[in-house]
Amino acid sequence: MTNTEVLWIFGTVVPLLHLLGLIFAIHAILRTRTSQGAIAWALSLIFFPYVSVILYLVFGRQKFHGYIEAKRRGRRDIDHLAEKVRQHMSGDRALLEGDSGRFGVFESLALFPFTRGNHARLLIDGAATFRAIFDAIDQATTFICVQFFIVRNDALGQELQARLIAKAKQGVTVYFLFDEIGSLFLPKHYLTSLRTAGVHAKPFNTRRGWLNPFQINFRNHRKIVVVDGRRAFVGGHNVGVEYLGQSKRFGPWRDTHIELAGPTVAGVHWSFVQDWHWATGEILPLLEVLPAEPAPPDEGKAIVISTGPAVALSVCSLMLLAAISAARKRVWITSPYFVPDETVYDALQLAALRGVDVRIMLPARPDHLLVYLSSFSYLASGESVGVKFYRYEAGFLHQKVFLVDDDLAAVGTANLDNRSMRLNFEITVLVAQPAFAADVAAMLEADFAHCRRAGRDDLGARGRRNVAFRAAVQVARLFSPIQ
Repeated sequence: MTNTEVLWIFGTVVPLLHLLGLIFAIHAILRTRTSQGAIAWALSLIFFPYVSVILYLVFGRQKFHGYIEAKRRGRRDIDHLAEKVRQHMSGDRALLEGDSGRFGVFESLALFPFTRGNHARLLIDGAATFRAIFDAIDQATTFICVQFFIVRNDALGQELQARLIAKAKQGVTVYFLFDEIGSLFLPKHYLTSLRTAGVHAKPFNTRRGWLNPFQINFRNHRKIVVVDGRRAFVGGHNVGVEYLGQSKRFGPWRDTHIELAGPTVAGVHWSFVQDWHWATGEILPLLEVLPAEPAPPDEGKAIVISTGPAVALSVCSLMLLAAISAARKRVWITSPYFVPDETVYDALQLAALRGVDVRIMLPARPDHLLVYLSSFSYLASGESVGVKFYRYEAGFLHQKVFLVDDDLAAVGTANLDNRSMRLNFEITVLVAQPAFAADVAAMLEADFAHCRRAGRDDLGARGRRNVAFRAAVQVARLFSPIQ
């Protein structure tokens, strides 16, 4: 490198990076949702702009403006359709009665009501989940909506592809939506085969638009299947043989899905319609395919809450806070990742102090090391107030489920980390029905039988033997805003 080049770097590039760092620091202070995140970004951008400027371009944004702009462009049609969906569901609105104080807030978060007459069925692990999904697809007569975060071109992915192609050739309208980051390695020929057969296949392209090309934050983490507007599936499974327990690295894969029938299916379908509108600019004719027959006789109360970074409220975090606050007897949560924000963590500790049985089930083996290390930093303080942590040892734990008392249970796609709470597009089905809650309780009790208690000793024992591990845990937690 010549002296001229060195002078150019120090005279032009370095000052420019510091200027960009200052501009981005101001932007972070004005726009970052939490004060901790704003301070962390501002300090790093001012003092270490050489790396932080690039990181901020990739990870720094907290709101997905592209989705917001797309909704604004189609606001009249989308809002009109949303109002029709609400009217459609209002005819089956459930009376919460004595539970209104505990559960009514979920309606404000969802912008749709609890509905009665829903049938909810737990689908435990991959074989049961995809058997039910494929059965529903095979019976489709009008349309199929499929949306996954990860789709692989393996045996399971090819089976899904073959079934969708077969239905498209029969004249069924098939929509296939996938996240371009989660499905980064899905080959083009997989999509070409779908499209050639008449399947409408699109990526949820969050990097579209001049503000978005560098960011990888806003992932569509939803897993949705809707068939004929009458059956819907939501949960933790993606499309890959590892979700059937065929991973050499993880072995058995513990996950949960939910199958829905009844009025609340419209809430799942509505979530897909919104995402499809962002991806394509098209507004699907939702009301034309909503089921017209009376709701099933089962009196199951259910609601669907779609969450994401396109709204000002942290709806996913508020949903969890509302559930914890409603607990009188127990809060059992299972998640592959545990890096909650301080508000949620405080609520869990407060619930334990109230005498609520607070249990957190986590995997014993990691798939993402940084998040796994971060979870150790919560064990001692949680245990000190009565929060019980468990490590699932019979395989890799990936389910996203919570149970409140004996009358509210949820199955969805959201993890207990900042990415799901604030950055990802997620969906959760809440069922306020004692029978379904009992099924979830029995499932989780069986899972706890395969767990060992975790606590301060997990970190303490390792820390005494290996100071580096304790330091790694604390450093990992510093990165919690982007985990």
